[in-house]
Order: sequence, then structure tokens, then C-alpha cells
Amino acid sequence: MNELARLLVTLALAGTAVTFLGSFILWLTNEERRIGGALKRVLQGPSEATLIARGRGRGAGLSVTTGLFATVWDKGAWCMVYRLEEVTGAELLVDGEVAARVFRGEPRKALDRVPATAREVVLRLVFDDPRYPDFDLELWTLGDETRREAPTAARCAQAANQWLARIESIVRRPRQPAVSAAPPPPPSAPPPKVARPAAPPAGGGFDEAEENDDAPPWDDDDDAAPDLFDGDYEDEDQRN
Repeated sequence: MNELARLLVTLALAGTAVTFLGSFILWLTNEERRIGGALKRVLQGPSEATLIARGRGRGAGLSVTTGLFATVWDKGAWCMVYRLEEVTGAELLVDGEVAARVFRGEPRKALDRVPATAREVVLRLVFDDPRYPDFDLELWTLGDETRREAPTAARCAQAANQWLARIESIVRRPRQPAVSAAPPPPPSAPPPKVARPAAPPAGGGFDEAEENDDAPPWDDDDDAAPDLFDGDYEDEDQRN
């Protein structure tokens, strides 16, 4: 009896461990979780709108806050990041034909009717990038009806139409002009210093000392004292 109880407890623990391990693997490989984490990483914040092509490992998201648009494939292993200004337009393809589209500088072609049944529903995103100009999201294709919790073709077309409205709001925004960071101008050399002319002295520019020096020092006035030697010669003549 004790051995039977021990066996039942062992089987219960093993079943719990297998269930927990399976749930962990499903969580780890979950398509939506991995794509959402990749979008949050490349958009530098949470994605404000996300569209996932279930079963294909592809998705797209945008963030108006950071001004970035990202495309994801291989369940988030690869990403491409664009600025919102690089989004050129998008078109909805139903069975290979353009059912609706919106492009920068063109009037929008609205979706006339939502297809009840379709073989393929694809949303094509177009960017101003010569390397990767477009990105296809196969929202519905033949065989998806066999997948569990798979959306219908009509729901996929409606989701794509909502994204066309988002793309239209993006392409209608005016583009920000590219501003080149010009280097600051070199500092201008200071103007050369000019020597100011000395101010002329008061009194017409002549010094009183210079004016008095015009006459030579030996040219005495008439009132000067007589020469003493002349007087001595006259007295000697009279005595003789």
C-alpha cells in the first residue's frame, strides 16, 4: 500500500513538472510576447500600435512618442527601424489585387467592402529606404483556418484597414526639414588699435616758454645796465 501511494505521488510530481516545463517553453517561444519585446526594445519604449501576422513570426509597431516605426520578422530576431518621416505609404492586397491604399501626396483609396472569404490578405508597408523599401505582412492565407484561434479573413482585412488609417495620419504630417549642423563661425580678429593723436595743448598749441625763447638771450633790453668797462676808459682819457 505504501509503495502504491509512493508511486502515485511520484507520477503526480512528474506530471506537474512536465506541465510546468511545457508551459514555460510555450511562454518562452510565444510569438506575440517575443515580437512585443522586440518592438519595445527597438522603439525605445512600448509600442503604441502593434500588428502581428500570426503564424509567420512577423509584425509591425510604431511609437508616436519616440517618432519611430519598426518592422519585425523571425519572431523578433530581426528588426528594421525607421523614422515616421520615412513611411511613404501602405496598401491592402486581397487575393493579389490592391483593395485599398494610401500614399504620401496621393488621395486615399478606401476599402469598398470587407471580403467575407479570401485566399490571401496582405498589408504591404512602403518606406523611403532604397535597401528595404517594403515589408509584407501576410495576415491571412490558405490553411490558416485550421490553426487554433486563427482570425478570419474579414477580421484581418478590417485590422489592415485600421492600419491604413494610421498610415494616412502619418503621411499627412509635414516632414521636418533636415537641419545640417553648421560649424560655428571662427571668432573674428579684434580691430587693430589706432593711435589717437595727442590733444593740442591749451592756448593755441604754443608753449609760453617757446614764445619767450624767440629772442636770443644776448639781445638785452634798452633798460639794461651800461657796460662798466666803457665808463673806465672815458675817465682815464680825461685824466690824461
